[in-house]
Amino acid sequence: MTTAYYSHPECRGHDMGAGHPECPQRLDAIDDYLLATGLDVALERHDAPRVDLGDVALAHHSGYVAELRELLEQVQAEGAPRALDPDTTANAGTWAAVQRAAGAAVAATDAVIDGRAANAFCAVRPPGHHATRDTAMGFCFFNNVAIAARHALDVRGLARVAIVDFDVHHGNGTEDIIAGDERVLMVSIFQDRLYPFSGGVPMGTNMVNVPVPAYTRGAEVRELIEAHWMARLESFRPQMIFISAGFDAHREDDLGQLGLVEADYEWITRRVKGVADRHAGGRIVSCLEGGYNLGALARSVAAHLRVLAGV
Repeated sequence: MTTAYYSHPECRGHDMGAGHPECPQRLDAIDDYLLATGLDVALERHDAPRVDLGDVALAHHSGYVAELRELLEQVQAEGAPRALDPDTTANAGTWAAVQRAAGAAVAATDAVIDGRAANAFCAVRPPGHHATRDTAMGFCFFNNVAIAARHALDVRGLARVAIVDFDVHHGNGTEDIIAGDERVLMVSIFQDRLYPFSGGVPMGTNMVNVPVPAYTRGAEVRELIEAHWMARLESFRPQMIFISAGFDAHREDDLGQLGLVEADYEWITRRVKGVADRHAGGRIVSCLEGGYNLGALARSVAAHLRVLAGV
């Protein structure tokens, strides 16, 4: 079996304006690098379907889903951008992109559970881990990973899943959705006192939050992961692992001040893959979150994918 790679051209149609870091060129940079390095041949590409809104309602309040759909369809029809918060703007292509991003995560989950892929990576945008049960924020509209995790549990019948989040920003939306759900263990590491200024006190006992100071480098991050994540993941014995794969903790990324490099993302992926191999039959679905320096993003995604694909 291969590593499945889910994306869709409509994910590029979401555009929050000139100069916005969460831009369509992020996906172009990844694709170009995979082609240039030959890594593309190790992946099985799939077009992301549009998500079933019933799956979205497993993670988000039904009223929020209906209201967001109405808003984004109105923006689509009118063609004029609309700001949802100071960082998050919808344009005519946003509704299609939002559906494709969440649809990729669910389709990848089904493919991995069904044995059609060993694991999967979703190269999608907009990202999702700041979207709470009832709020779009921080570049995010639907919480792709939380939707996929709940699909694995509530639709596909798994008993335990883990969520790993190594974005430089705390995944407050994911925590809001799954805190207290003992079927889910969420482990994360993120820069302390950075947007969204949360995570210092976990919302539930099923959370392992590791805030780290600005300018922390990769060696220290690895030590913290060993100390705080690994024993909990091993004892939890997840049947599947979902990754909120944000690459903005890279030392070249201006949206954070951490010091990770490609080798650190490779190491983190190997540690997570080891847990998946021991307890979950290798089942991993990874979804792109942050990463805004285009060169660093492309190289870091490639390092992540090389481990997933075993090449």
